[in-house]
Amino acid sequence: MNDDGTDDTPWDVVVIGGGNAGLVAAITARERVSRVLLLERAPAALRGGNTRHTRNVRCVHDVGDAYTPGVYPYSELWDDLCAVGDGPSSEELASLTVRESASVPPWMSAHGIRWQPPLTGTLHLGRTNRFFLGGGKSLLNHYYNAIARHGGISIVYDAKVEDLEMTGNRCSSVIVLAGSVRHRVRARSVVCASGGFEASLDWLREYWGDAVDGYIIRGTPYNDGHVLARLFAAGAAREGQERGFHAIAVDARSPRFDGGIATRQDAIPLGIVVNRDALRFHDEGFNLWPRCYALWGGHIARQPEQFAVALWDSKVNGLFLPPLYGAYTSSSIRGLASSVGLSPDALDHTVDEYNAAVVTDGPFDHKVLDKCHTSGLSIPKSHWAQRLDKPPYYAVKLRPGITFTYMGVKVRADARVIMADGQPFDNVYAAGEIMSGNILSTGYLAGFGMTIGSVWGRRAGTEAATDAR
Repeated sequence: MNDDGTDDTPWDVVVIGGGNAGLVAAITARERVSRVLLLERAPAALRGGNTRHTRNVRCVHDVGDAYTPGVYPYSELWDDLCAVGDGPSSEELASLTVRESASVPPWMSAHGIRWQPPLTGTLHLGRTNRFFLGGGKSLLNHYYNAIARHGGISIVYDAKVEDLEMTGNRCSSVIVLAGSVRHRVRARSVVCASGGFEASLDWLREYWGDAVDGYIIRGTPYNDGHVLARLFAAGAAREGQERGFHAIAVDARSPRFDGGIATRQDAIPLGIVVNRDALRFHDEGFNLWPRCYALWGGHIARQPEQFAVALWDSKVNGLFLPPLYGAYTSSSIRGLASSVGLSPDALDHTVDEYNAAVVTDGPFDHKVLDKCHTSGLSIPKSHWAQRLDKPPYYAVKLRPGITFTYMGVKVRADARVIMADGQPFDNVYAAGEIMSGNILSTGYLAGFGMTIGSVWGRRAGTEAATDAR
């Protein structure tokens, strides 16, 4: 792009968004065409969208190794995906994603990504997920450094896409504000990989009302959904539930934006969770943690004041990643209640009722679906139920932490965006969170967002480059 805003030579492929999906799309496209432009909304220091906060990717593998011991076949990943929330939105596109996930780790390795064994204290992920050495920030740096070494991809930071200029059902130009200069960028093909609308509190408020005031946005503040809104304005069809999102339980002391994975609370399956009235409101041991942890944000969002407290005792302390800001602690349940602002009488009653209902039909084992459960409670705990009876006791205040939203654009199997009349755009493709609603409905599997971004980034990059040629 020129400093005066002129840009007469069309780019083969313009990629909007510099996170995992956008980078994979840009790299894939560059292997097929000569001129690729990547537009990153954030400054260089904060580049990469929500990928900065990731740790791993979930993929099918029929052979284990040092990084993913054991096998994880297509059938098991498919069953896991179908078991979360309401299951896949589109079985066809979800099945495609699961099937192609097997090729993601080799592709990443070929493009410089390195791996590490699962972290200690990471519940139930060692066999199913592959961890990036250095986490998501390291993965991003590898990709960006590879782009700098090999050339052919131009990157513009602080680049806000204001509009998509359409000629019929074809995007002819992208209007970009970079610094103080507005550019009209001509494009043969466009890949939209700019995330969801989770950072737009006004948009979230349309579906959740004033409950949004109690939400924490775990990821980048730059995912405000502006590109998604422009696609809708251009006639793109919607796919995914309006209130569908990947939202987890985070420490209530987290920053409003960009707290990332470090603020996640993993104590839930090993203790109990209560709301502002000191009442339990959901089964803490419903399923293995990677299958249900992303439902807890929604559960807390529906509680009074969007607030909850996780409690556990010394028997399980240390079996999960510790709270970033530390935990409240006390030698008694009543003392713990006072520390976190709950009624001591109400919390005492809830814990006594829970303790009396614990049934142990086998040994406690936090690594599998054990037979420690409750009996007689209106809200059961299905696994990992143990009496809270060994002081000191611990607690963390919780808020719903939104990672990304699911409602986005509808796509075909070639990643081409579909219009509301059922016809596809000629040259507009989508990858990553902006189209995740084609696959995810209400639930989430740990590491599967990176799977979606990698699979669909490659498909979008390939098809956009083919279209440009």
